[in-house]
Amino acid sequence: MVGPIHPKAMPVILTTPEEYHVWLNAPTEEALKLQRPLPDEMLQIVAEGAKSDKPAEAAAAG
Repeated sequence: MVGPIHPKAMPVILTTPEEYHVWLNAPTEEALKLQRPLPDEMLQIVAEGAKSDKPAEAAAAG
């Protein structure tokens, strides 16, 4: 499901409070084990299409 958004990226998707704790506190080797594919049924696309918000620099200037 993530492939069409970025074919080379492997996002870290944290699904439990325990995973948040590992990602933020564990040694790198352990934390990086959370960088794994999840079953498609665990993911849901909530927005599609081009972004409509301005980059932070443009918003601050305008």
